Amino acid sequence: MEMSGLLCAVGFTVLFGGMVALFGLIKNVNVWLYETKLGEKRFNLPPGDLGWPFIGNMWTFLRAFKSNDPDSFFVSYYNRYSRIPGVYKAYMFGNPCIMVTAPEPAKQVLMDDENFGAGWPKATLELIGKKSFIGISDEEHKRLRKLTAAPVNGHEALSVYMKYIEETAVSSLEKWSGMGEIEFLTELRRFTFRIIMYIFLGTESEQIMTDLEKEYTALNHGVRAMAIDIPGFAYHKALKARRKLVAVFQSAVNERRQRKAGGISDPGRRKDMMDALLDVKDEKGRELNDEEIIDVLLMYLNAGHESSGHITMWATLFLQHHPEVFKKAKVEQEEIVKNRPPGQKGLTLKEVRQMDYLSKVIDETLRIINISLVVFREARKDMNLSGYLVPKGWKVLVWFRTVNLDPEIYPNPKEFNPSRWDDYIPKPGTFLPFGAGNRLCPGNDLAKLEISIFLHHFLLNYQLERLDPASSLRYLPHTRPADNCRARIEKVSSPAV
Repeated sequence: MEMSGLLCAVGFTVLFGGMVALFGLIKNVNVWLYETKLGEKRFNLPPGDLGWPFIGNMWTFLRAFKSNDPDSFFVSYYNRYSRIPGVYKAYMFGNPCIMVTAPEPAKQVLMDDENFGAGWPKATLELIGKKSFIGISDEEHKRLRKLTAAPVNGHEALSVYMKYIEETAVSSLEKWSGMGEIEFLTELRRFTFRIIMYIFLGTESEQIMTDLEKEYTALNHGVRAMAIDIPGFAYHKALKARRKLVAVFQSAVNERRQRKAGGISDPGRRKDMMDALLDVKDEKGRELNDEEIIDVLLMYLNAGHESSGHITMWATLFLQHHPEVFKKAKVEQEEIVKNRPPGQKGLTLKEVRQMDYLSKVIDETLRIINISLVVFREARKDMNLSGYLVPKGWKVLVWFRTVNLDPEIYPNPKEFNPSRWDDYIPKPGTFLPFGAGNRLCPGNDLAKLEISIFLHHFLLNYQLERLDPASSLRYLPHTRPADNCRARIEKVSSPAV
């Protein structure tokens, strides 16, 4: 009897020991695959771990960002390895990487194009496009950015877009105020998509915009997903959406090229962004090919309506939830209208640039909400970052969220306080709503213009009543209420324009 018990105990011990050994073996697969080959240099890697084979730290990341505490993902690193270095090794989005969470190393990575190139994961690259800004070489990026800068963010272009943006904002708010209950975020995404479609493709067709907006929603949900092309996964659905979008844009490009080749002109038709992309030539006389045009349009249209729609919603909510901020912002807008020359109809670009306090409201919203969580780079050679090794070929993930919510830079970082921007100019690397360096988001001026015009008319003439203020938040792909912000828009005065 005693011998039987002893054998059982020994068997259990052996089994337990075997399981522990197997666990350790599996846990170290990524270390053997990626760290061991570095030789002695591996001892200079920053603190952290590469997680489980193949999935790395992704489950931890997804679990945190699908909970009500996304920052627990970073806090776990700070608790284990200290907050001070601001750089950690990990395995994310299918690659070994160095995660950057502090301003100084973030600035170094974003500003040093010679040593840190674009390093977007496969899902993002395939969905947004290999010929878009995120997939091309530094030389091609400079060329494409230069060719598209004026039609998107130039003074003349912004002045032309203003009239349509303002008309759409006024009519949308008027419409929503008579609809009763709405999903405010859903309506704002339609509003921003209507504007971006008009600017880039010259269309106002409700059916075309509705169909394309659905495809863009599917595309966006796959951009940060794992590249698993199997039915039921977000990436698989996003790939199907991209193919449909490419087909629509290719048809439009073909039609425009045929009209251009045939010398067919329509004097009454407004020239849009696609026309500009078809006409533009670099200093060598080289035009953009179809793939470049389509990928640029896909990129701008996706970023243009998603980011602007979400930030406009949050800025509106912050204003409504902070009466003292609402009042101060409204007074500023009333002064702008009051000082307008007799006979002027609508806003001017000069007036938008006079919206000093509203600009602070928007910047504070961008800082707290972090519409872009992270940007991806890749080390072109072995690099030193805050005293640690970044191996050649490893991805470098700069987390905007941790920089913009750093309590040492922004006291009470999750508190909405536009006045923190009074007489404050952030140091490079400490405020990253649109990134930094040569790969700064190319549509940032257009986005802020759109948001400013909408908030101008909302502040002057409307209020928002949120129907479920306690609705839980979702953080992927963008921070938003689970109910898409069910609300009522109430008109409180006559339109100012």
